[in-house]
Amino acid sequence: MKKAKGDLHIRIAKEQDAEQLLEIYAPYVEHTAITFEYEVPSVEEFRKRIAAILEKYPYYVAEKDKEILGYAYASPFYERAAYGWAAEMTIYLRQDQKRKGLGRTLYHTLETALKKQGVLNLYARIAEPEIEDEYLTKDSIRFHKRMGYHIAGKFYKCGYKFHRWYHLVCMEKVIDLHLKNQPTVRPFYEIKEH
Repeated sequence: MKKAKGDLHIRIAKEQDAEQLLEIYAPYVEHTAITFEYEVPSVEEFRKRIAAILEKYPYYVAEKDKEILGYAYASPFYERAAYGWAAEMTIYLRQDQKRKGLGRTLYHTLETALKKQGVLNLYARIAEPEIEDEYLTKDSIRFHKRMGYHIAGKFYKCGYKFHRWYHLVCMEKVIDLHLKNQPTVRPFYEIKEH
């Protein structure tokens, strides 16, 4: 278990965390356009998602006094072999934990692990409003810019939620060198600390 600020701990997620993680995620599904998912998944579905991610990628939770405050994980950018050195980033924080440095701590941990695996390019697909509204702001875009990501592309009015159309911005960060003979990306279980 890694120590961060104060008594905050960053650790690898477990399938048993599904219920607490879903409690963090559900308000984003029900009350925001941050995720384009319409229905809150079941605990069992969330458990399967955690297991699937951990087969190759890091999945971290931030906890304090055994209470999970947020989580972040990587997943395939696209499934084709040529995209194997790219990963998509995802982060969700409990509503009362925003703007406290927790997201930065989780992302640093995640990026460090991905670099050890041999991942080179990180991507974040972020919903963007035409004009900020009660369902979506540009906070995630601002966060990623502060973390060193830049806008690599934009899809216009491709997401429909709450009877409104939203754009999708793709942000990118390169974390290591691109070589002619690139070593294969290692699965997370080969590099993780116990």
